[in-house]
Amino acid sequence: MDDTTRDTPNRPNRPKLRSNFEPGSPLWAMRRTHWKALGLSDEDMEKPKIAVVNSSSELAICFSHLDDVAATVKRAVRAAGGLPFEIRTTAPSDFIICAGRGGGYILPSRDLIVNDIEVAVEGAVLDGMICLTSCDKTPPGHMMAAARLDIPTILVICGYQPSGTYKGRHVDVEDVFLHSSGMARGTLSHEDLVGMSDNAVRGPGVCSGMGTANSMHVVAEALGMALPGAAPVLANSPKMTDFAERSGRRIVEMVLEDLRPRRILTPAAFRNAVAAVLAVSGSINTVKHLQAIATEGDVPVDVFALFEELSHTVPMLTAVRPNGETAIEAFEAAGGARAIMKRLAGLLDLDALTVTGATVEQNLADAVVGDDEVIRPLDRPISTEAPIVIVRGSLAPDSGIVKIGARETGRKTTFTGPAVVYDDTAAATEAINDDRLAPGDVLVLRGNGLKGGPGMAGSVSRVVFTLYAAGLENEVAVVSDGQLSGLVNKGLVVGEVSPEAAAGGPLALVRDGDVVSIDLDRRTLDLRVPAGELAARSEALGEFRPRASSGYLAIYRRSVQPMSTGAVLGRDE
Repeated sequence: MDDTTRDTPNRPNRPKLRSNFEPGSPLWAMRRTHWKALGLSDEDMEKPKIAVVNSSSELAICFSHLDDVAATVKRAVRAAGGLPFEIRTTAPSDFIICAGRGGGYILPSRDLIVNDIEVAVEGAVLDGMICLTSCDKTPPGHMMAAARLDIPTILVICGYQPSGTYKGRHVDVEDVFLHSSGMARGTLSHEDLVGMSDNAVRGPGVCSGMGTANSMHVVAEALGMALPGAAPVLANSPKMTDFAERSGRRIVEMVLEDLRPRRILTPAAFRNAVAAVLAVSGSINTVKHLQAIATEGDVPVDVFALFEELSHTVPMLTAVRPNGETAIEAFEAAGGARAIMKRLAGLLDLDALTVTGATVEQNLADAVVGDDEVIRPLDRPISTEAPIVIVRGSLAPDSGIVKIGARETGRKTTFTGPAVVYDDTAAATEAINDDRLAPGDVLVLRGNGLKGGPGMAGSVSRVVFTLYAAGLENEVAVVSDGQLSGLVNKGLVVGEVSPEAAAGGPLALVRDGDVVSIDLDRRTLDLRVPAGELAARSEALGEFRPRASSGYLAIYRRSVQPMSTGAVLGRDE
């Protein structure tokens, strides 16, 4: 507790609030001066002070409704006896900010959110946070900040967007992303791409598939950081508004109870979250985001090891697009994350605490599964094979990640072939469109990692979708140190290979024609080149030269830590 804080005068039964400074002190005087000018009363200034973290933006549809959600939340906070302060953060949408610097801003924006929050909330010494969480980087950014600051925090799930139809068929933003590469090969007309684009998104919210955003919404609930039953939810629906109101009331109670994130974000909570991700075949990006949350909260857990361990026991219970044909609306109607956890109850740590102040077991007591086909029982899963596989080997000494989803007939789980190496994703895309890759090749894309990008540019996904447009997704494997879209579920693709090429990883030493072997059953990724030859190459190569950078990306390159930390920014020991 800061020595400038004190008990609220004339309120002996209320807990000490860190935001209440000693009357007459310089901090008290200057704060009172500003807040009186804002129209606040002396009574207001004694209340729990709640940051309403709003990542609103007019750049992307996923954030376009958050100002209205913020207004709802602030009314609820006031009604519960709190004093809300709306603060803003950067608002990154992958589909919008991927345009500049080769998409390098995508992952670094997550950590910018964390620091935006720290500056405003810790700088002002507020008592709690309610975070309006939506597109891909906001859920992990909000939970990383909660773990770092350790003040009472609750996330409001702000919902998925309604999708549409085109020529009588369902179309969403994933379809546009996936098929847009087809124009270069003549498999999709400009007219059809425009038609799909015009109809794919019919309202605000995040992508409607089980991509990174909806996966992280499930994670927020499974970790205990959002109210049970909150994920997924249609944006701007009465249900979303109800949860926003309830969360606004609950955050004031959490401050008065002093229920802090580090009591919730325990190793048990992370086990529960990993189990939920595996059961819904969530985005591979959840792996690093969960590890980053754990790192920020000093939670002694290895998320990569948890995925390896639980993949042997947790089955895949639902197949929401792009894993299958189940719509996110059907998943929500069947009970969503709460129903998944009800199915998994025998595999979860039910004593884990949540933002309700109750345990997972208590929260699930009256949960029901609304559709046994949408969310399967444990004895009749979609698949017993792991939808997310962590691989290691001579080409990935630390880790690599594969999203395989449900292993349909014809999909390869082993692949051995000659490497075709590119340090430029644009050149790789050109090579595919010029038919310079052959069935059996292993396309190696390097220099796209945390430091090499810098920032793990998402352009690797566009290369993968170009392979799909060329009909090579099952004929050419891909290995990269870059990040993959949470929607990628085509072919055999190993992403986020660590150590990356720019950090001295063996990926930097691969040459055209080297034999690369992938085996998901053995969970290995190997380069079949003698150790002596690799040592000679390393000596001749010296340091792998990353792309030039400046501004925030240069700061990020200098500060970002390895993937084993979740790629957090450097911290003083």
